[in-house]
Amino acid sequence: MPFGSCRAIMPVMNSPLTMIIDVTQLAKNLYDPAWVIVDCRFDLFDKAIGETRYREAHIPGAVYAHLERDLSLPLNPSGVGGRHPLPSPDEMRQVFGRLGIGPGIQVIAYDDSSGHYAARLWWMLRFMGHESVALLDGGWPAWVANGLPVASGWEEPVQRVFSGQPRWDRVATKAELGDVSLLVDGRAPERYRGEIEPIDPVAGHIPGAVNRPYSANWTEQGDWRSQEALLADFLALLGDTPPEEAVFYCGSGVSACVNLAAMVRAGLPEGRLYVGSWSEWSRLELQKGRESGST
Repeated sequence: MPFGSCRAIMPVMNSPLTMIIDVTQLAKNLYDPAWVIVDCRFDLFDKAIGETRYREAHIPGAVYAHLERDLSLPLNPSGVGGRHPLPSPDEMRQVFGRLGIGPGIQVIAYDDSSGHYAARLWWMLRFMGHESVALLDGGWPAWVANGLPVASGWEEPVQRVFSGQPRWDRVATKAELGDVSLLVDGRAPERYRGEIEPIDPVAGHIPGAVNRPYSANWTEQGDWRSQEALLADFLALLGDTPPEEAVFYCGSGVSACVNLAAMVRAGLPEGRLYVGSWSEWSRLELQKGRESGST
């Protein structure tokens, strides 16, 4: 049955331990040995500041995951994979095990930007079959605003064995983009329109893509919008496209994960991620144009 004829179906209600958890819930379980808290603070324009802030103050027990050391590979000079290429399954297993994540472990991920970077870890764990991962609503600012305890220094996690398997159905490649019925660009509208481009060599968007900024998933206070509000948004966005067939991208496969998390928050099946995103697509198209111009 096509998705467009199923709108009366009620969304799946998500456990707070697989999507969103608030600071009060986390505080009650702060010292549970079966929980691993991961601080994902990062800044694309100051790549050391997240780790510096973690060392200065973090949620007690939290370990740190660096976007470019732990949650992605170095930039490939060819442009393949974009600015934040996805690590191999074996590399992800090693990182997750080092962070203390294994079977039966509940993961809580947070940052100081409403989940912008934490969503990348959320998506990667789910991609590798670990569903028990939630995002902290409001992140670090909400924790501090509620006067909850903080720690400093570096936390050494308990080493565990992570043995998850990849779900390749949750990713899309550049070669597949021409056949997808819905391609969603999660960047800010001015970047989508090509008015500015602060990072990548070319401005604009992938032909045929529609724009849904990842920031549309949060309130002005930086909290996640309600399930009902997000569901209405995504039903309008999807039209007759089955949710799991929609492909989402951004600049480098990081903030698009916020839109994917919002789909799950809405109670819908998760869409697919084009990991290379605009950073891969634009570089490869630019290279192709140069090569065709030289022949």
